[in-house]
Amino acid sequence: MTANTRDGPLQVQVWGDFACFTRPEMKVERVSYPVMTPSAARGVLEAIFWKPEFDWRVERIEVLRPIRYFSILRNEVNSRQSERAARGWAGKGGAFIAEDDRAQRHTLALRDVAYRITAGIELRQHATDDIAKYRDQFRRRVEDGRCFATPYLGCREFSAAFGPPTDAQPIALTEDLGLMLRDIQYEPAGGGRGTPRFFAARLEGGVLHVPPFDGGEG
Repeated sequence: MTANTRDGPLQVQVWGDFACFTRPEMKVERVSYPVMTPSAARGVLEAIFWKPEFDWRVERIEVLRPIRYFSILRNEVNSRQSERAARGWAGKGGAFIAEDDRAQRHTLALRDVAYRITAGIELRQHATDDIAKYRDQFRRRVEDGRCFATPYLGCREFSAAFGPPTDAQPIALTEDLGLMLRDIQYEPAGGGRGTPRFFAARLEGGVLHVPPFDGGEG
């Protein structure tokens, strides 16, 4: 892959009323990390602009509003939904009845959030166009407010607004956040199998610096 080193990184500002970046160690209840995770930031970037010729690499996440929690009860289904399960229901002449598989779970989420994401583009081996083309396309989409899908903040019901970066300053907070999900690293050969990668996250003056995969905790 060819790293994006020209003209500096790309930035977008995102905000929303609610967010929940679920900690994977919480098996029953949803508990959010205190700040946006790199994988959630990548999801926002891909919702705005995605092409099979490149990958997003999140470099920095700036927290622009104070960290505020709130708790709610949410109805969730217990079973993991999949295409295979749907084919099984169809083959048996049945259907999925949500009311029979529903549970009420507690969620500790965030409210009134705003972040500035800094990221780079890495071209894949089969890419033929210059990286500047994709950088310009991303900037135009952010300026125009265009996206492939509505970005969301951890949970799909927590939609995000986005726009060009402003001069808003990160919050004045420095603290260790513990192990945080960096992203899912997929094998180059494909196959759909991925390995979760974590890193020792630390907020420095309201800024979360994201290491590359080879600098993570594994």
